[in-house]
Amino acid sequence: MALGFYFAHEGFTPEKYASAIKQLESAGAGSPKGRTLHVALESDGAIQIFDIWESQQDFEAFGGTLKPVLAELGVALNDPMVATVHNVIKG
Repeated sequence: MALGFYFAHEGFTPEKYASAIKQLESAGAGSPKGRTLHVALESDGAIQIFDIWESQQDFEAFGGTLKPVLAELGVALNDPMVATVHNVIKG
C-alpha cells in the first residue's frame, strides 16, 4: 500500500532545495528505491515536498541519507503529514 508524505520544512528555500538535490544525486540517492513520485512546491519563497512511497520502510531508509543533508543546509525538519494513497490520476 503506497503512502503519501507531505513536508513543510522551515527555511527550505529554492536554493537550499537545489543544493539538497545535487547532494542526494552525488550520493546515489537522487531516485531512491521505493519513491514513485516527487513533487516540489514553492509557496512564499519556501519549498514544500509531496512524495509517494511504496512503503514506510523505503521512506525511512531514504531518511538516513536525507536528514544529514538537510541538517547541513540548516533546514528545520518537521514531521510530515502521512496518508494512504487512495488514487493517482496522471494527466
